[in-house]
Amino acid sequence: MMKRVQYHRFGGLEELRLDDVPQPEPGPGQIRVRVRAAAANPMDWKIRRGEMKMLSGSRFPRGLGHDFAGVVDAVGPDTVRLKPGDEVVGVATIRAAGAFAESVIAEEKNSVLKAPSMAFEQAAALTLVAVTAWSGLVMRAQVRPGQSVFIAGCLGGVGRAAVQIARMRGARITGSCSAGGRDEALALGVSDVVDYQDFDAAGYPGLFDVVFDTAGKLSLSQCGGMLKRGGQSLHIVPTFAKMIGSLFSPRRRLVFGNPTPESLASIAEAGERGQLIPAIGRIVPLSEAIPALVELEMTGLPKGKLVVVPDQ
Repeated sequence: MMKRVQYHRFGGLEELRLDDVPQPEPGPGQIRVRVRAAAANPMDWKIRRGEMKMLSGSRFPRGLGHDFAGVVDAVGPDTVRLKPGDEVVGVATIRAAGAFAESVIAEEKNSVLKAPSMAFEQAAALTLVAVTAWSGLVMRAQVRPGQSVFIAGCLGGVGRAAVQIARMRGARITGSCSAGGRDEALALGVSDVVDYQDFDAAGYPGLFDVVFDTAGKLSLSQCGGMLKRGGQSLHIVPTFAKMIGSLFSPRRRLVFGNPTPESLASIAEAGERGQLIPAIGRIVPLSEAIPALVELEMTGLPKGKLVVVPDQ
């Protein structure tokens, strides 16, 4: 048996339980990982509330959490890259989830070797946000040296990763955040910092090759007005208008955190080189995960990633 944070129906925070469940067994192409660290993402509570059931399915009980780092302790048939004893980082699937646990089942294709110099906590905190930013800036927009990128929400989880990836790609970065985050954004690599409360998209006509709305606050028309000819806007909050808009114009792209071995390996290498560093706000043991998740969802605190580690 093992401990796992899970819920038995869609709903509010009161549905969360820390239960004893049977130790899972990996199937074909899967690995079982002894979790050393797992990180929270807004997607976790959106799924728990039932807002993503088209993707997550409605099977219960459901585990919580997707980002993990740990040590492989069992492999299923048809695994080819990883073996017991490997230190890995990865993302559990939306349907399976379950990273806030003593062990998690993951697809081998969604897991790679952890960079040796990165702590498990850092590796787990980086995974999904960096995969999302990488999917947008590298795989979708193919950002190149000398291009101009606007990142809305540049100090959020995805926004912070996007700034660092855009900087790696040689782009010039403008970003929006709170006035109090200005110095932090400049230190991260943002050249021009905009207070999001005073931001007016009309003041930036046709200036950017890429507009990446990681905060979900900009409309399609605002983003379009900020783009150069041939530019692209990227969106991680899939509103109805943005889903429809992305169907009719290659300049508008919805971005999802779809991990691949290649993107995960590139992210791990960037982490090893110190080019991708997550902001960790709090680290708690698994036994205290539910109160910490409640506080995070209700208050937005702490700033930075919430990381869950095994009980000592």
